[in-house]
Amino acid sequence: MGDSGPDSGYLISKRKSHYIFLLLFLLYLFDWLDRMVVVSLFPFIKADWGLTDTQCGMLISAVSWSIVLLTFPVSIFIDRWSRKKSIGLMALLWSLATAACAFTRNYAQLFVVRTVIGVGEAGYAPGGTAMISALFPEEKRARIMGIWNASIPLGSAIGIAVGGLIAEHLGWRHAFGLVALPGMVVALLMFRVKDYKNVRLVKTARENTGAGEKRPMKGKDMVKEFTRTPSLILTYLGFAGSMFANTALLTWLPTYFHRMDGIPMSRAGMKGGLVMLLAIVGAPLGGLLADQWLKRGIKGRLLFASLSSTMTCGLMFASFAFFSGSFQYVCLLLGGITAAAFVPGAAAVTQDVVHPGLRAISYSFCVIIQHILGSALGPIFVGFISDRNGIDIALIILPFAYLVAAGMFFSGSFFYRRDLEKAEKAVMEIEDAS
Repeated sequence: MGDSGPDSGYLISKRKSHYIFLLLFLLYLFDWLDRMVVVSLFPFIKADWGLTDTQCGMLISAVSWSIVLLTFPVSIFIDRWSRKKSIGLMALLWSLATAACAFTRNYAQLFVVRTVIGVGEAGYAPGGTAMISALFPEEKRARIMGIWNASIPLGSAIGIAVGGLIAEHLGWRHAFGLVALPGMVVALLMFRVKDYKNVRLVKTARENTGAGEKRPMKGKDMVKEFTRTPSLILTYLGFAGSMFANTALLTWLPTYFHRMDGIPMSRAGMKGGLVMLLAIVGAPLGGLLADQWLKRGIKGRLLFASLSSTMTCGLMFASFAFFSGSFQYVCLLLGGITAAAFVPGAAAVTQDVVHPGLRAISYSFCVIIQHILGSALGPIFVGFISDRNGIDIALIILPFAYLVAAGMFFSGSFFYRRDLEKAEKAVMEIEDAS
């Protein structure tokens, strides 16, 4: 294997690990491109069907609700069956559902098809997170997660910018059809890569008798794995607070510029997309810094997540409450960098403190909580406030969700060392055939 093995920390060769990572990166990019392309289509769909802002926000939340309902059962399937096959099938499903949006004839049909996109995306983040955690050395986990999560703002920004351009020149239906194609191609390539063998769910006995011996994990052991790990629970809640604000900004920032600056939606989409696109800097940088902080102190990953969330709150609140014009936009761009910086370190924590055979399930709980309390509510919250008080007031209130997230990460840091020490260890093995 050359550069694989216990000394290098790679499960397979470094080259093959990076090839699999490239496919996972592209699929995450197309995942978010398909999910967020509808944002730049809001004015066109509203004009055709006479929708409210709340209804438009629900088209984003529909995806989140599907993910909430299905990500846990799908993640069990992923951990016990196959990461690569699950990811490939899910990517095909969400791509086909995105294409189907082009053929809807009313709001109800579009809402239903958007929920099907969520069905396809339900297990991708847990499955991809588990694969990356196994393939790469533990000490590089946050920085690799950072690069992977940079695909989220990149895909979102491309979807928002390209969607508006296609809609203006060809119509909004064509936007759905054209963005669905690339994901189908990459999904087929996933079936050909190597996967790791399923990890046996065993637990080291620590009782008075048989200490150190391995025994099969029971249902109550799995429940304790999550309910008695405070750093994990608080990390989940921190994710929810940040994603509440991030998803709402992704959804409504183009509309904010369209209304407040009086510019065309295509330009507003690009302007708003650039703010969130800068997370392509923030996510890898956040991963690198989180790993560096971990070397200086065991609390480093969560403390960095807390600091970056606090900075985002300050930048976003100042942008909407006090500034306008060029200075406002500079603050928003800086906020776009810090908004994603928490993700790599926090995502790494969800893998660090659980049994290796439960990693996809661990991240599925993170996805469920961040969607129920975050992504599913943020766009509707802003739409609701906007319908009554204006979008400017809604976005002034929104950044305080980042402050809540910072408090969760900070609190979780005090439990991280204990939770890490009690987490089960396991030797990961690659499957025999691709």
